[in-house]
Amino acid sequence: MTDPMHFNPVPLFAQLKTQLRERILDGTYAPSSRLPSEHQLCALHGVSRITVRQALGDLQKEGLIFKVPGKGTFVSRPKAFQNVSTLQGLGEAVQALGHEVINQVRSLRLIDAQGAVAERLKLKPGAAVLQVKRVRLIDRVPVSLEITYLPASLAELMGRADLASRDIFLILENDAGIALGHADLAVDAILADPELASALGAEEGSPVMRIERLTHDAEGQPLDYEHLYYRGDAFQYRLRIDRHKGPAQ
Repeated sequence: MTDPMHFNPVPLFAQLKTQLRERILDGTYAPSSRLPSEHQLCALHGVSRITVRQALGDLQKEGLIFKVPGKGTFVSRPKAFQNVSTLQGLGEAVQALGHEVINQVRSLRLIDAQGAVAERLKLKPGAAVLQVKRVRLIDRVPVSLEITYLPASLAELMGRADLASRDIFLILENDAGIALGHADLAVDAILADPELASALGAEEGSPVMRIERLTHDAEGQPLDYEHLYYRGDAFQYRLRIDRHKGPAQ
């Protein structure tokens, strides 16, 4: 680093992190490109390896870089996102932005509805319900695990449908002729367990956004109950919120 930065009261790792962040954001280090090695960064900036590791650790937490064991540190690609101001499936939303979406169907089976599944879909405990598990890839990268519960009456239709390339919402509307109404969402964050880490190609313990979504038909009846798990470093939900002011007090 230059002398003025050494006299800067900001810690060296924070200065280096700022420099690297700027170069990532302005495209000097392009998405998917490999950063210089820790040894090279030490030499380029005149700092210790501890300083470099602190800076890289913070950038990784911010989702700007990711590490591949044995290969180095790479710049993350911009996150895909879905605007949730309207009710859409993932493919429907991100394909409109130019992304490729592929679904890996992990299972399609009838199970006994229990707990929250029976409650949300207004079924008696033990009633048959169709469970669909899919890993969804955006631009060939696994981004989400989708676990969907549907009425058993849709099992034959879903068994014939092209679940590898189509959104379930579109199958419900176009193939089953069901008009969709609204959905209730709850969002929180969890850490990836071994199953999630394997499905999403992420590290165990990495942050995962979890969404519980209950979609109703146009008559207001619950139809589609889902647990959606998104890699925290690869996807965003976006929402516009307007403030409607009442009369001045």
